[in-house]
Amino acid sequence: MQAAILAIDQGTTSSRAIVFDKSGAIISTAQQEFAQMFPEDGWVEHDPETIWSGVVSVCKAAICDAIRKGYLPSCIGITNQRETTIVWERDTGKAIYNAIVWQDRRTDAICRELKDARPGIEAIVSAKTGLLIDPYFSATKIAWILDRVEGSRQRAERGELLAGTVDSFLIWRLTEGRNHVTDATNASRTNIFNIHDNIWDDELLDLFQVPAKVLPQVQDCASDFGTCHLFEEVMASAGDDARKSLPICGVAGDQQAALIGQACFKPGMVKSTYGTGCFMVLNTGSTPVRSSQNLLTTIGYRINGETCYALEGSIFIAGAAVQWLRDRMQLLGSSAESKTLAEQVGEKNDVVMVPAFTGMGAPYWNARTRGAVYGITRNTGAAEMVAAGLRSVVYQTCDLWEAIGSEENAPDLRNAILRVDGGMSANDWFLQFLADMLDADIERPEITETTALGAAYLAGLQSGLYASLEEISEKWSRNACFQSKMAPKQRNRYLKRWAAAVNATILFAEQTA
Repeated sequence: MQAAILAIDQGTTSSRAIVFDKSGAIISTAQQEFAQMFPEDGWVEHDPETIWSGVVSVCKAAICDAIRKGYLPSCIGITNQRETTIVWERDTGKAIYNAIVWQDRRTDAICRELKDARPGIEAIVSAKTGLLIDPYFSATKIAWILDRVEGSRQRAERGELLAGTVDSFLIWRLTEGRNHVTDATNASRTNIFNIHDNIWDDELLDLFQVPAKVLPQVQDCASDFGTCHLFEEVMASAGDDARKSLPICGVAGDQQAALIGQACFKPGMVKSTYGTGCFMVLNTGSTPVRSSQNLLTTIGYRINGETCYALEGSIFIAGAAVQWLRDRMQLLGSSAESKTLAEQVGEKNDVVMVPAFTGMGAPYWNARTRGAVYGITRNTGAAEMVAAGLRSVVYQTCDLWEAIGSEENAPDLRNAILRVDGGMSANDWFLQFLADMLDADIERPEITETTALGAAYLAGLQSGLYASLEEISEKWSRNACFQSKMAPKQRNRYLKRWAAAVNATILFAEQTA
């Protein structure tokens, strides 16, 4: 049997398991979608048991397929939807409430009350965490659960409950309750982790009312996170001498994992991942850059005790806009059809969609906005709406690109190449429009499953399959490059209409609040 790595990619709409060989090639994969729950306006939840059962199922399927092909995983890497928060019982591992998803806006009032009660507190939080006080992050989600589930805050104080992001929940289950741990990237997205000192911050714990007892130990991204024995029966099918247990050797939040999978290891390298949301991440090296453009300063990765920082722009709705057009509006049968429909629409399509279904992320950070569509005529049909949905993701990316490029202390983007990945990166029409609007080169890698690949690289680094980040960097290869073909006049016309639509959407939200 040849050595391989099992990567668990627990995302917002599905759980996947991918087995990679040492070169980074995909040997086997299994995926399972799960239901999204919207109990109230702006609320988004997942069933933790559905997440867990799905992860176990896809892991078994991927391992079995890999063994049939002559490959046996030797370690596990985990990447996960960040900020999504779960509180569970220490003894049973059972969640006391559904997972509150990163898109969820229910704690907006809590965040506003904190800022109103203590003027200047957001500056303190930002200085320590690189983040804003926003429902997006985990701290207010933990506090909300502890305050809403009867008796849970008292149980937490007694040490009976644990809390964490999805990676911590999965590790607790995979190690059968032996390890309550997370990595520095996931910790950096909670609002309570000091990214300079790399510790849970006592002042922030007190501010957000999160008991320290519930929190996991924070480790490097490539580290010993425990050992999983749950797949011994499946592993045994490779033969009597086959490894039975699997060490968990690498963990990173999905966007940081994609940064690693894209081999963006040098300051100035930038990637954008197009999944449910869109996240542009710029490597800034060993120095954290404070943003003046409402971007987030975050930990890109921490390896061998050394922290690499990044600037990030977050878009809440990207691929989810296409999913909405497919599932709710039923304007297309599959996401792949979006390319064909968009190609039917000319440059003069004036329909503009602002997909603020759960508020707007960077650089606006407005939790109250909701989606809107402008420019509809009697001639507007499915093709125009789908094209508007795809273009909305590009326009939001333009906002991020401009914001990052305006940061005084960040690496210069004028000659930067944007590396892209995620489901939408398979759409050539989308990537060409992206290149046109950014007036920049867009590179798509041979392996677009870069989130799972990054987790695999981390696990391989810890387990000794790879000697260094330099060795990993050499494995990156380009599939295609898209270059701008659009005239500046047309580009400016599109951006002007987008800005007008965003301003109108925000104004409507403010006047109807």
